[in-house]
Amino acid sequence: MVKGWWEIPGCWRLLAGCLLAGCQGLDDSAAQKPVLYTGPIVETTNVVTLFSDSARLKFRLRAPLEQKYEQGDMWYRRGVLLTFFDRTGRVQNTLRGNVGHFDKAKNLYHVKGHVQVQSAVKKQQLDTEELFFDQNKQRIYTDQFVRIETDTEVLTGTGLTANQDFSRYTILHPPGTFALKDAPQ
Repeated sequence: MVKGWWEIPGCWRLLAGCLLAGCQGLDDSAAQKPVLYTGPIVETTNVVTLFSDSARLKFRLRAPLEQKYEQGDMWYRRGVLLTFFDRTGRVQNTLRGNVGHFDKAKNLYHVKGHVQVQSAVKKQQLDTEELFFDQNKQRIYTDQFVRIETDTEVLTGTGLTANQDFSRYTILHPPGTFALKDAPQ
């Protein structure tokens, strides 16, 4: 006569041993640890933000994607464009880059990747790979290689500080000045 598995001697002990062995080593606190989310709390597409002071437009920020984090920092991973205005509302210059980050604690924008500053007033362009815009000091600066092209010359060097409207700037370590026709591309 054929017996069922439950009638085989020792089968119950084997089954009970497997069940008890499977339960050993589980830590109840591991199952109850909260998972901390560190990603963005808000994502906004096609962002246009206007910044003003005393009812005067200071600058405009445009970005295809803005990610805001819990501490108030923001990332612009698909590019960012800042447009600065003078007191009359005319465009003074623009700052654009492939990636941007706003540090709320420092009130500082950090723009990276093919960064360009174009001055509408002086008709000049700055090219670099990384640039900072400090809102508190209204300064633009970098410690990276810079190339500034004007109507008549190309200036190169490492490191730069400038005022927000890019009307006055200092190249910290300039190797030289080139006439536009002789400038390296």
